[in-house]
Amino acid sequence: MKTPCQHLVVVLGDQLDRDASAFDGFDPARDLVWMCEAVEESTHVWSSQQRIVMFLSAMRHFAAALEADGVPLHYETLREGSLADALREAIAQAKPQRVRLTQPGDWRVLQALRQAAGTTPLDVLEDRHFLCSAARFAAHARGRRQLRMEYFYREMRREHGVLMDGDQPCGGTWNFDADNRASFGPNGPGFLPPPTRFDPDASTQAVIALVQARFAGHPGQAAPFGWPVTRAQALEALRAFVDERLEHFGRWQDAMWTGEPWLYHAHLSAALNLKLLNPREVIAAAEAAWRSGRVPLSSAEGFIRQILGWREYVRGIYWLRMPDCAEDNALAARHDLPAWYWNGDTPMRCLADAIDQTLRHGYAHHIQRLMVTGLYALLHGVRPQQVHAWYLSVYVDAVEWVELPNTLGMSQFADGGLLASKPYIATGRYIERMSDHCRACRFDPGERVGERACPFTTLYWDFLLRHETRFASHPRLAAQVKNLARLDAAQRDAIRARARAVREGRFA
Repeated sequence: MKTPCQHLVVVLGDQLDRDASAFDGFDPARDLVWMCEAVEESTHVWSSQQRIVMFLSAMRHFAAALEADGVPLHYETLREGSLADALREAIAQAKPQRVRLTQPGDWRVLQALRQAAGTTPLDVLEDRHFLCSAARFAAHARGRRQLRMEYFYREMRREHGVLMDGDQPCGGTWNFDADNRASFGPNGPGFLPPPTRFDPDASTQAVIALVQARFAGHPGQAAPFGWPVTRAQALEALRAFVDERLEHFGRWQDAMWTGEPWLYHAHLSAALNLKLLNPREVIAAAEAAWRSGRVPLSSAEGFIRQILGWREYVRGIYWLRMPDCAEDNALAARHDLPAWYWNGDTPMRCLADAIDQTLRHGYAHHIQRLMVTGLYALLHGVRPQQVHAWYLSVYVDAVEWVELPNTLGMSQFADGGLLASKPYIATGRYIERMSDHCRACRFDPGERVGERACPFTTLYWDFLLRHETRFASHPRLAAQVKNLARLDAAQRDAIRARARAVREGRFA
């Protein structure tokens, strides 16, 4: 390690971008890049093996690219302890005049690194990866009685000129969500383009072996692994999505099918969140595909809304409300996450399928997360912090700024309605309509009590009973609550009894 140096430039595992602000004015003669694989980043939550491989492999490939370009680099391979302790040692050795880093995506990491810097000046620089800065979002939120993604999304469309004809949205409407909720029907999805997967090179193979040895007790499996871990691979994955799947993404984005984890989804979120891709180029590629007539507007808009809308929106809320939002529990949920979330050993076919693919690939699409694993945890009444820890642990694209608001706010309604205007609750009928999971399942989504009753349906009615007073006058949920008036005391007691049995794992 060169000593002393002018700037010690810290590059975190989710900041693998040569255009990041931390590299502004980098002087190879006087500055040094520092990267570290700290064990605590894989153990502060019980990270899955796929997730650990994703981060470590991408970091090592980025480091190799820096070295190939002659960038001075000190890289610490897997070491025990915390990132903060490692940085203290690096500062003591390099004796930099200043430490520089792009704003981390995790509030916990930012606080730890601030403390680790000690008396050495620390420059935390704006993350230009995003189209909306934390300050810009705070200005959007200031003075509003309610925050709603749709209005923020429209502001972003206007501000960045995305899918706009002058000052009006292309196609005359801002949102094609109503066109993008189709199920596959009884015959399934038919032909599906193959997912874009990448054979592990020697570096990734070494990481897989390391993870299998060092983190053998962690959930999931390290191999097979096929995610993009370089900038070139990420660009290839983007091209393949736009050319092969974007056309049908819109219509089928909410559909599910047993044994088909990939469908028409992009599988780009991990590359985006590790900064191997820039959201601007992803948005531009989708818009260009529509303008050239290759994909329908509903597909391009639905995809762009997830990036320019939800992705930017949840980050804004995260930095607006941290650290308090991490403890949100508006519904006073108190139950533990069922142990089978870590192995998929459940008789519920939809959950078994979603969890199995999650542990194998570190991936599930947004409806599987919101309306299968998330919905069950919400109806079960799991403490939201446990749900948050599970999502942060198991998915390769999980970085806290995007995962925590989505989980606690949208999925678990723990923020009381800040992120989403209503709890996303449904009976098993929703899953029956959007998938084939119920066909071979032992449970009947139309039954709410009895041994064949679908646990989703039982817990849905139990949720309404538990929160009847809270949501009786809710503008979007009151109609569902009114259905409780049809239940007599014996029916209510039967629902509660069946719900207790389900929570205790007594399905028969």
